Amino acid sequence: MAEPIRPGATLGILGGGQLGRMIAVAAAQLGIRTHAYCPDAQSPAFDVASAGTVAAYEDEDALRRFAGAVDLVTYEFENVPERTAAIVAPLRPLRPGVKALATAQDRLVEKTFVAALGIPVAPFRAVGSEADLAEALADLGTPAILKTRRFGYDGKGQVRIEAGDGPGEAWAQLGGAPAIVEGFVPFAFEVSIVAARGPDGAFAAYEPCLNEHRGGILRTTRLPSGLTDAEGEAAAALARAIADALDYVGVLTVELFVVEEAGGRRFVVNEMAPRVHNSGHWTIEGAECSQFEQHVRAVCGWPLGSTRRTGTVAMRNLIGDEIDAWRDLLAEPGLHLHHYGKTRARPGRKMGHVTVVTP
Repeated sequence: MAEPIRPGATLGILGGGQLGRMIAVAAAQLGIRTHAYCPDAQSPAFDVASAGTVAAYEDEDALRRFAGAVDLVTYEFENVPERTAAIVAPLRPLRPGVKALATAQDRLVEKTFVAALGIPVAPFRAVGSEADLAEALADLGTPAILKTRRFGYDGKGQVRIEAGDGPGEAWAQLGGAPAIVEGFVPFAFEVSIVAARGPDGAFAAYEPCLNEHRGGILRTTRLPSGLTDAEGEAAAALARAIADALDYVGVLTVELFVVEEAGGRRFVVNEMAPRVHNSGHWTIEGAECSQFEQHVRAVCGWPLGSTRRTGTVAMRNLIGDEIDAWRDLLAEPGLHLHHYGKTRARPGRKMGHVTVVTP
């Protein structure tokens, strides 16, 4: 195994959003410099990274210069083009690797991969035409969710199909993009598990957190989740199986449906994210080592930090103009405000979050 990265090194970050911003903050606290690469000069990560490159993900010359200026590379969102990762990977250690990125950015590939591990997923079918969709709905039934295979997040690129709905309208809403249709999972609630794996195979998982979504966007995350210790260990085992199969390095998040049945509860994997995750923001104040510090530790080959929770935790996203209440939020004792520094508040856009930890 390669030698661990030493303090003073530079971590390259593909992507410039709030996740990259928070990775850069955590890295600085550990003596690691950061260099953000993103096409958008207004991206939040540029405010705190040690250096930055504004260039397209398809700019091969800029990518090679970027790789030459850093000691290793990670990414803060899964929609970095696979070709971008493939250019960088031979030049510098890329963690997580190309396989993890390619698997997570295509829902069909991801579902197929997870199912092949023997881990339950929602029933699904590939859809390439309106006729394919009609056939899949006849097989899976309704309600069902039609999703684009790529680039969907926060409820985007998804259409719910109810009984009696024709496939034509749903197919038209996605604009004919390659898609996947998923059968309905009668879940009681949804949790996610944030975990990390090092280059040596070391693994650590935070306990599952309870998530509430509104309009397809994560609204709140709470801990404890209501799962038993044994159920938490089972969820961690699912995340570890996925991480090991990908030879994963870094923080990985797995979203799980919790289905309640007469014999108890079972998990169904909804999605995975090869990165730090919105539902893990609670760890900044609510765990001994945040997910962002944990990610830096993992990709640098350092010992993983403690995932122990420090109290009862509630995290809430600030969506759109909710960020305008920053002064009132700062006045609330015990409330931690994280402002992402975005220049424009748009409906549905994550502008920040607040966390409360009760010892």
